[in-house]
Amino acid sequence: MTTQTLADIAVAYWSDRAVQDNLLASLTVVGALLLGLVVGYERTWNGRAAGMRTYGFVCMASAALTVVVGHPTSWYGGGAASGLVGDPTRVIQGVVTGIGFLCAGVIMKDGFTISGLTTAASIWTVSVIGVIVGIGFYATALVLTLLATFGMLALRWVERQLPSNHELAVKLRCAKGRALSEVELNHLIVEHGFTLIPESLSIEITAEWTEWHFLALSRHTGIPSIDRLATTLAALPGLEGFQISHAKN
Repeated sequence: MTTQTLADIAVAYWSDRAVQDNLLASLTVVGALLLGLVVGYERTWNGRAAGMRTYGFVCMASAALTVVVGHPTSWYGGGAASGLVGDPTRVIQGVVTGIGFLCAGVIMKDGFTISGLTTAASIWTVSVIGVIVGIGFYATALVLTLLATFGMLALRWVERQLPSNHELAVKLRCAKGRALSEVELNHLIVEHGFTLIPESLSIEITAEWTEWHFLALSRHTGIPSIDRLATTLAALPGLEGFQISHAKN
């Protein structure tokens, strides 16, 4: 008797309309992920911190919320059609807004490098999965979960295999009177396969030393080797110290 009752509930919950709406929503989030990846690749190509995974997650989660809001008759197993106490869309708005503050807390900026953007996007995506589960779009939530997991596990590898430009954050400290000119510095960078980004250049001067901060863009696709550049910089006369690191901004 109990088994039959549960089966009847399941059949009623998964009506033809609910199955169609879940299928449409699932196809929508898959398409949104692919479109987000296409746009995000431009950012990956230019060596930006927000790349394919970040753009893909945000586009996918946004599409998921939008498409399920458009099918309210399938919420809660069709229970929304008979009337609800309260407005679920206001709950969704509050959840998404609140999670946004949480996501902001995991984004960190250190010099020219920004980290945590993909983590923030994944947290926001998980909140959307929770919302979709809550309103009863279980199949869509499962598809969204699988896509998000695939994105976290595999898209980092995909990004590394695709051709892209990379930037180095460079800091040079030279003794007073021994500092390089901008022309000399640019020539040195170009010789090692990089291009100095003029708008990133800043100079700090004290009575004892001059310090340069700038970004150098690799002119070849793939992650650049910094060993040769570091060796050349270490041999510069009057150099008191330097620092090179990969930059994501």
